[in-house]
Amino acid sequence: MMAASLLRRDKKATTTRLKAELNRTDNHAGVRQLKELLDAVLNPEKPAADAEGLDWCKCLIAGGDGFEEFCRTVRSYDNAALCGLVWTANFVAYRCRTCGISPCMSLCAECFNNGEHTGHDFNMFRSQAGGACDCGDGNVMRESGFCRRHRLKTGENIPSVPRDLLLMSEMVLPRFIICVIQYLRDGYTEPDTSTERDLQKVLQQLEPQISFLEELTKMGGAMRTVLTKILTNQQTFKELSMGQEENLYAKNNYEKYLSALKNSGLVSVEEKALAGASELPAGADGNTGALGLIGATAPSSPDESSKEEDQDGGQSVGQRKRVKLSSSTKDSSIMDSLKHKCFLEELLFWTIKYEFPQKMVTFLLNMLPDQDYKITFTKTFVQHYAFIMKTLMKSHESDTMSNRIVHISVQLFSNEELARHVTEECQLLDIMVTVLLYMMESCLIKSELQDEENSRHVVVNCGEALLKNNTYWPLVSDFINILSHQSVAKKFLEDHSLLMLWMSFVSFFQGMNLNKRELNEHVEFESQTYYAAFAAELEACAQPMWGLLTHCKVKETQEYTKTVVRYCLEALQIWFDAIGFVDEPAPNQVTFHLPLHRYYAMFLSKAVKCQGLDLDSLLPDQEMLMKIMVHPLQIQASLSEIHSNMWVRNGLQIKGQAMTYVQSHFCNSMIDPDIYLLQVCASRLDSDYFISSVFERFKVVDLLTMASQHQNAVLDSEQERPMLEGALTFLVILTSLRIHLGMADDEILRAEMVSQLCMNDRTHSSLLDLIPENPNPKSGIVPGSCSFEDMLSAVADFKAPVFEPGGSMQQGMYTPKAEVWQKEFDPIMVVLRTVYRRDVQSAMDRYSAFLKQSGIHTGNPWPPYKERSPLHPCYKGLVKLLHCKTLHIVIFTLLYKIWMDHQNMSEHVLCMVLYLIELGLDNLIQDNKEDEEPCIEEHCHDSWFPGTNLLSNLHHVINFVRVRVPETAPEVKREPPPSTSSEASTFVQNSRRLSGNWRENLREAQVFSLVAERRRKFQEIINRSSTEASQVVRPKSSSTRWVPPGSQPQLVTEILEIRESMLSLLIKLHQKLSAKQNSLSANWLDDMDTSRHTHGDGITAIERILTKAATRSRQSKCSIQDICGKVCPPVPPKKSSPTDKKTMDKEERRQRARERQQKLLAEFASRQKSFMETAMDVESPDTDAAMDLGASEVMESEVLYDCVICGQSGPSTEDRPTGLVVLLQASSVLGHRCKSDEAKKLPTSDEEHIYAADTCGVAHDLRLTLMQRFFKDSSCLQSVSIGWDGGVYVQTCGHTLHIDCHKSYMESLRNDQVLQGFSVDKGEFTCPLCRQFANSVLPCRPGRGTEAGAWHSPTNKKTCVLVKEVEDLQEQLGLFPTESNLSKEMELVIKDIKNTTQKKYMDYGKNPGSPDNDFLFMYSVARTNLELELVHRGGNLCSGGASAAAKRSCLNQLFHVLAMHMRLYSIDSAYNPWTRVTQVAQSREADGFDEERPEVPMLFRDVPSLLIIFVLTMPQPLRKEHFSCVVKMLYNLQFIQALASLSAKFSPEERKAWITSGALKKNAANGEKSFEALLGHTISKLAKDKSVYKPNTEEASMLSSSVWSPQSIEFSLQQSCLPFLRLSSLLQHHLYGDGLNGCQVEEEFSSLAVCLGLMASAPQPSNPMHSASCLEWAVDAFDLVTQWCAEVTGLSETQADHSLTLLVKDPEWAAPCLLQLPDNYNIIFQYYHRKACTACKKVPKDPALCLICGTFVCLKGLCCKQQGVCECILHSQHCGAATGIFLLINASVIIIIRGHRFCLWGSVYLDAHGEEDRDLRRGKPLFLCKERYRVLEQQWVSHTFDHINKRWGPHYNGL
Repeated sequence: MMAASLLRRDKKATTTRLKAELNRTDNHAGVRQLKELLDAVLNPEKPAADAEGLDWCKCLIAGGDGFEEFCRTVRSYDNAALCGLVWTANFVAYRCRTCGISPCMSLCAECFNNGEHTGHDFNMFRSQAGGACDCGDGNVMRESGFCRRHRLKTGENIPSVPRDLLLMSEMVLPRFIICVIQYLRDGYTEPDTSTERDLQKVLQQLEPQISFLEELTKMGGAMRTVLTKILTNQQTFKELSMGQEENLYAKNNYEKYLSALKNSGLVSVEEKALAGASELPAGADGNTGALGLIGATAPSSPDESSKEEDQDGGQSVGQRKRVKLSSSTKDSSIMDSLKHKCFLEELLFWTIKYEFPQKMVTFLLNMLPDQDYKITFTKTFVQHYAFIMKTLMKSHESDTMSNRIVHISVQLFSNEELARHVTEECQLLDIMVTVLLYMMESCLIKSELQDEENSRHVVVNCGEALLKNNTYWPLVSDFINILSHQSVAKKFLEDHSLLMLWMSFVSFFQGMNLNKRELNEHVEFESQTYYAAFAAELEACAQPMWGLLTHCKVKETQEYTKTVVRYCLEALQIWFDAIGFVDEPAPNQVTFHLPLHRYYAMFLSKAVKCQGLDLDSLLPDQEMLMKIMVHPLQIQASLSEIHSNMWVRNGLQIKGQAMTYVQSHFCNSMIDPDIYLLQVCASRLDSDYFISSVFERFKVVDLLTMASQHQNAVLDSEQERPMLEGALTFLVILTSLRIHLGMADDEILRAEMVSQLCMNDRTHSSLLDLIPENPNPKSGIVPGSCSFEDMLSAVADFKAPVFEPGGSMQQGMYTPKAEVWQKEFDPIMVVLRTVYRRDVQSAMDRYSAFLKQSGIHTGNPWPPYKERSPLHPCYKGLVKLLHCKTLHIVIFTLLYKIWMDHQNMSEHVLCMVLYLIELGLDNLIQDNKEDEEPCIEEHCHDSWFPGTNLLSNLHHVINFVRVRVPETAPEVKREPPPSTSSEASTFVQNSRRLSGNWRENLREAQVFSLVAERRRKFQEIINRSSTEASQVVRPKSSSTRWVPPGSQPQLVTEILEIRESMLSLLIKLHQKLSAKQNSLSANWLDDMDTSRHTHGDGITAIERILTKAATRSRQSKCSIQDICGKVCPPVPPKKSSPTDKKTMDKEERRQRARERQQKLLAEFASRQKSFMETAMDVESPDTDAAMDLGASEVMESEVLYDCVICGQSGPSTEDRPTGLVVLLQASSVLGHRCKSDEAKKLPTSDEEHIYAADTCGVAHDLRLTLMQRFFKDSSCLQSVSIGWDGGVYVQTCGHTLHIDCHKSYMESLRNDQVLQGFSVDKGEFTCPLCRQFANSVLPCRPGRGTEAGAWHSPTNKKTCVLVKEVEDLQEQLGLFPTESNLSKEMELVIKDIKNTTQKKYMDYGKNPGSPDNDFLFMYSVARTNLELELVHRGGNLCSGGASAAAKRSCLNQLFHVLAMHMRLYSIDSAYNPWTRVTQVAQSREADGFDEERPEVPMLFRDVPSLLIIFVLTMPQPLRKEHFSCVVKMLYNLQFIQALASLSAKFSPEERKAWITSGALKKNAANGEKSFEALLGHTISKLAKDKSVYKPNTEEASMLSSSVWSPQSIEFSLQQSCLPFLRLSSLLQHHLYGDGLNGCQVEEEFSSLAVCLGLMASAPQPSNPMHSASCLEWAVDAFDLVTQWCAEVTGLSETQADHSLTLLVKDPEWAAPCLLQLPDNYNIIFQYYHRKACTACKKVPKDPALCLICGTFVCLKGLCCKQQGVCECILHSQHCGAATGIFLLINASVIIIIRGHRFCLWGSVYLDAHGEEDRDLRRGKPLFLCKERYRVLEQQWVSHTFDHINKRWGPHYNGL
C-alpha cells in the first residue's frame, strides 16, 4: 500500500515530494497519493486525542517548511481592511458613541488607543457575551474613528498570493474539516437517551483540532479566502459528506447525522402526522389568518369538567394552535427539518447541537472579515434560527448559551446592509416573529382576568423557566437589533400579516401575572414572578415598540402609524371579547401589564406629535373608548389601594410591582402611556361620566356626602383618607401632566431632570440612570435637541466631592439651582416619578429649606402651583374635565367637609382641591356665553349648578341639600343638646323642621349620587352608539355592591341648610387657616400684591385663587367683596360647636406637645455636650502628672477615674484596678519610611521597578545582623531598637473602666449572638461609651495627685552626685511586686501585647525566648509608640503643645506597665552601660575580654534606646532630676557619635587640619565644650586604627569636594542630635506633664535643649546656637572620649572593616507615605489587568496591587494559596504586619485588610463628575483624586482604619 510506505517516511521529505507532484500540470498521481495518505492519517475511527493526524496536516499544509514559518509567510499577504478581532466574555473592550453608527459598535483596546477619541463619549466595558472589533467596518462606525492601521486601506498595496503557497491547504483542509464533522456526529447523543451524555468530553478531545482551525483564521485574509471556498463549496460537501460506498463507518456516521436532523424544524415529525387530523377544526374557527390563534383556545369539548382533563385540553389547544400557525406563515422551510448543502451549514448545525462551544463560536466569528463568508454565514444562521430556539429551550445552560448566540448574532445583524439583504432573501422578519410566537406558545395558560370561567384569552405563565430565566432574551434582542435599521423596520410595518402576527404575540402578555387581592389571610407564599413579567413586557413588547417608533417620526410615515393603530384596536377588541368584558372590571384584581393599550397609546402620541395626524381619525367609537379606559384606570386606583395598605395580605411583592411600574426604566413604557391614554379618553368621553368613574374606581363615592357620618361599603375608615387623596392627586396629574400633550422633547428632559434633582442631590450616573431613555436617548446626541450635559448645567450646580477625614467620603453631586426651586419645582411631576413615598417628602423638605434660606417663606410651605405648557389643540377636550358639574359638586362637598371638620379630611385633600380649582381658573373654556349677568333661575331642578363653567359656579349659592344619613348621625337629633349655643340649636331645629315638612322644600334640596349619574350616562352612550344595547344591559349583580348591608343602622333622608357658595367656603377656610375672624377685609383685593403668591402655604393658595377669580370675572369680585364685607361671625362659631372645640383643643394640644418636645431635645443636647467634654478630657495634660507619680513620700489626693460601664468614679487600686480602653495593633508604618521625601512611583511599565532596600525597616535589620556577627548577643540586643516592622502601637479613646466591669461586659458580648463586626474571642470589643474599636485594657497604676516640690523642684545637686544616685538606683534589684489583681492584669496586658505581633518580629536573638529577647521587645514597644507620635506630630516638635494625639495618649500608662515588667530583668552591674557612659574605666582588660566576643562599643549604640532602657529599669516613679541627669549624660554620647560619624565624611587632609586646630582649642578654658577640640580629639583617637577611615578614602574625596565650614559642621551636628532630643522631650512630656513649647523650625534645637535642661536659657537670636555648649561632663571629657574610641579601635581586624558602617548612623527618615499613583487610571489598568502573576505565571482573575510597596498579587487566587492562606492576606502580614492596602485593578476600589478582618474603603479614582466607578461598570475615564488619596494615607499613618471605616467583615484568609 502506497500510503503505508509514505507514513513511515519523514514527514518533511514526503510533503516536499507530494507538493512537487501536485504542482505538475498532470497531477493525477499526486492527488491519488495525497488521498491515500489522508485516508490513513485522518481516520475518524482513531481516537480524536491522537495528535499524529494533526501533525501531518500541519506539515502538509506548510508544504515542507516549518509551520511557524508558513504562518508568517501567509500573514504577509493579509489584505483585510477590518480588524475583526474576536473576544470572549470578560474581555475589556471600548465603545465610542460619538463614532458608532450602530449602538452595538465595539473596539478592541489596541484599535481604540490607536484611534482619535479624545473628548468623545466613550466608555470601557467588560464584555458580557463576547464580541468582535468593528474597526475598519464603515457600516457600523464612522471612518473618522478607525485606528491608524485600519484607516489605510491596506488591501491596495499587498502583492497577490502565489498559487503554490496555499495549494496544499486547498487539498488537505476539506478532508480535515469532514474529519472534525465526523467526530462531532459520532460523539453526539440525544439528551433523552439513557446514556450519560457528556458533550464536554467530546469537545475536550477535539480541542486541538478546533484550535488549529482557529489558528488558520488568524493567518489573515489569504487563508480566510481559502477556508471560505472550502466551507461554502457544495460539490465538495456532496462528495465527502456521505462517505464512499464501501466505507461502513462513514455510512453509519451519516445515518447518525440524519437522525440528528430529524426534529430540527419548528414542527416535529410526530406533530406533522397530527396536523392532517386537526387541520379542520382549527380552520373552522371562523377567524382567518393568524388572529385565529387567539380565538382557537376554547377547550375542545364542553364535557371536560374535571381538573386533569382540563389541563389536558389545554395542551391539545396548544397543539392545534401550533398547526394553525404553520399554515399561516409564508416560508415553509422554517417548519420542516433542515437540509444542509455545504460544510458551513453542517458545522453551524453541530455548533448549535453542542450548545455553542466557545472555540467553535470563535472560529466561525474569526472568519467574518471575509465578505463572501459573512453573507453565506448570515443566511445559514437565519436558516437555523428556529432550530437555535428549540435547542435553547431545552438547554440546561441557557445563560451561557444565550450569551454565545448573541455573540454571533450581534455581529451579523448590527450591519444594516446585511440585515436588509437577509430580510429580503431569507424572510428574516417572518422567521423571527414566528420563532418568538412559537417559543411563547410553549408556556401559555388560561387568563383569569375578568370572567374566569368563560375566558378564552391565554397569557404567558410568568412562573415558567422560559420567562423566569429570560431564555427568550437572545431572540428578542436580535429582533430589536434588526428593527433599529430603517429599511428593515419599514418592511415590517408594510407587511400586514406580520403586524397581525406580532399583535397576537403582544396579546400573550396582555393581562399576564394577574394579582388577586387577598381579603382573609396573608398569602402563604409570595410569588416573585413579577420580575419576570415586568422584564418580559419591557424587553419583548416595549423595546420593539420603541424601535418601531423611531422610524415613525415624519409625515411620510403616516400610513405605518395608521396601520399599527388599526391592528392595535382590532387586537384590543378581540381581547375584550375573549375575556368577556362588558363595562365593569372585576373587583379586587389588577394586572400591571397592558402592552396592547400601550402600543396604541404610544403610536397615537407619535401620530399627533410628529406626523401631524388628526387624533379623531385614529380613535374608535365611544363605547370602545369606555372599555379602553377601564383597565389603565384600574391600575391607577390599585396603586392608591396598595399605598393605602389594602393589599397587605398579598405580601411585599405587590408593593414591589407598584414601585417597578413607576420606576425609571419602566415608567416611560408603562405609567406614562397609561396616563396618556386616560387623558385621551377623558378628552373625548363625557366629563361627568369620567369623573364619576374615577371616584367609583377609587371607592370613595360614599365619602362624598355633606353628612358628617356615612357608611362605606367597600373601605375601612382608615383607608378612606389615603384613597380620597389618591383620587384627587390622580385627577390633578391627569389634568396637569403634559408629557405627551404638547411638551417638546427638551422640555420633557428638563422636567424629568428637575424632578429627580428636587428629590435628592444626584450623582451624574444616577441621574443618567433615573431619567427615562425615551423620548430622549441619552447616547448619541439627537440633532436639534438639547444634550443631556447642556441641560444639566442649565438646571443644576455641581457640588465637588467633599472629604472629611474620618467622615464618609462624598461623591460629586448635582444640586438644583436656586431659580429652579423658585420657578420650576413641580410637585406633580415628583409625585409621578417617585418610587418611594418618602421621596416626595424629601423633595418638600428640601423645598421648604430653600424657602427658609432665601427668606421667601418661613412656615410649612404647600406644594407650589406651577403654570403648565399649553395643550396641543387635539387635546383641548381635557379641559372639559375641570368644567363639569360632577367635579364641582365634589369640590363643593369637600370644601364644606373640610370647613366643618368632618373626619378623614386632610391638608393634602384641601391642597389638591385648591389645585383643581386653580387649574380650572387657568384653563377656562372660551366659547362660553358671557357669564356676567346673574343667574335668574333660583331653583334648578336637575342639578346643583346652573352651568358647567367653573367661574360662574364659584359664586353660585347652594341653600339646601338632601342627604341620606345613618339614624345615629348628629344631623338627625330630635332635641338640641342643652350645651350648644342658640345658633347651633336653630341649625338643628331648622333641619328638624325641614325634615318635618320637607315636601315643599324638595325641589330646592340638591341630591347628589355619583353612581346613579354614571349609570345613566353610560346607558345613554351605549344606546347612542350601539343597537345591541339590549344585550349589554348592566348585569344587576354588581349594582348590589352599593347597597350597604343591613347590619348597619338604617339610613334616613335629612335635609341640610347650607347657604354657601364655593367662594364663601374658600373665604371661611382662609379665616380658619389663619385662625383670625374676618381675616380678609372688604377691600383686600385692591391692595393685593400678587408677586408673593407663588410660594407659601394654604392661606397664600386661597388668596391666589380668589385673586384669579376676581380678575377673571366681575361677578366673582363682587361676591368676594360682599362676603368679606359681612363681618358677621362665621356660621359655625368657633368655640361653640363640639367638633370645633375638639379641633381647637387638638391644635393647642399639638402646639404644647411640640414645645415640650423642643425643650426635651434642647436639654438632651446640652447634656450630651457636657458629657462629651468630660469624656474627652479624661486625662488632659494637667491630670497627666497625676497619673505618674506613684507611692511617694508626699501623700496627696489620688487621681479619680470614671468607669464608663458602672458609672462610678474612684481611684485605681491594687484590688480593683481601673484600665484604659486601648487598641493594640502591629504596625510597619515606621519601617516603610524612606530617606528621600519623594514618594516612590508605582511602576506602570516593565522597565520601572521598586526596590525596598532603602527603607527604615531594612536598614535597621541589616545593622542588627551586622552587630550580631561580631558582638556579644546580649549586648547587641540592648544597642538597637526593633519594632520598625511589626512594632506594637497602642492607642486609646481615653475612656476608662473597671477591669472587673470589663470582664462582665465581655461576657455579655460573648453571649450576644448578634453578628458583630469583631471577634469577641480574640478579646475585641467596642468602647461602651464612644463605640470605638478596642481589644485590650491597659491598667492604670494607683497614683497620687500632682506632688509638689520633691519631684519637680529644680535641683542644685552637682552633676557627679546625681550620676552616683542614678547608679545606685539602678543597683536596686527589681522587687517582685506582690501578687495582686493589678499585677495579674499587667501581666495579661503584656501577653496581649506579645500576641499582637507575629513571632518573627519578636525573636531577633540567637537563642529565641531568652530574657534578652524579651527585654529588647519590651523597650522597643515604648520606642515604637514614641516614634509614631513624632510622626503624627509631623516629624518634629515645632508645633509644640498637646496635639490631638497627645490628648488621648496612653504612653504614661504604657510606660508603667512596661517598667513593671522590665524591672524583673536586672542588668548585670558589670555590663551596665551607665558606668561606661559616665566613668572612665579602670583598666579592665584582665577580666573584660576573656569572653569569646566583645560588647558593642558605646559609639555604635543607639542612644534613644539606651535612654528608654535606663528610664524603664529604674525604680518608678523617677525623680525629674534623675531623668535630666540621664538625658545629659546620654547627650554627651550622642554628640560624640555625631562627631565620629561626621569625621568619616571628611577627606584625609581635612581630618589632619581638624586634628591640629582641635589640639589648640583643647587646652582653652572650656575646651570640653568646644566641638573643635572634641572633634580633633575624636579623629586622632579613631585614626590610631588605620582600618577605621581606610575603606572609603577614594569615595570620600570624591564626595566632599566642598570643604566643611564650622557652620556646616554645626548644622550637621544639630541635625544628628535632634532625633534624640525630640524623643527625650516627648518622654519628659509624658512622664512629667511638661508642656512642649512651639517654635520656629530653625530654633527647634535650642528650644528642646532648654526644655530638657541642657541649657539654662535660649541664646539671643543674634548669637548662633552651639550644640557643644549643651555638653556637661561628669568626668574629664577627653579621657571618656578616648575610652569610647578605644573600644572601636581595639576591635580585631575582621570587625574593624565594618566599623565605619556602624559608625555612620542613618540620616533622618522622611515621613511614611504611600506610592505615588499616575493621574489617569487607564495607565494602571492597561498595564496590570493583563499582567501575569509572578508566583503562578498566569493572568489573575482578580489582580490587586499593594499601595505600600507596589507588589502585584492575586486576590482570592487559589493558585497562590499557601497553607490555606491566600496571597493578599499573606502579603499583608509580610508587608504591613497584618495591615494591607490593596488597589483592586478590575474594580478601581481599595480594600483594607486589618488582621482577620477586611473592608472596602472606596476608590481614590473618580470620573469627570467626581464619582467612583466601582467594578468599572460605567467604564468612564477615571482620574486620581488627590484629597482622597491623602485621606487614605493619613488613615494608614495614624492607624485609624479600625475607627473610621465601619463595614468590616471577616475574610477567613480567603483574599
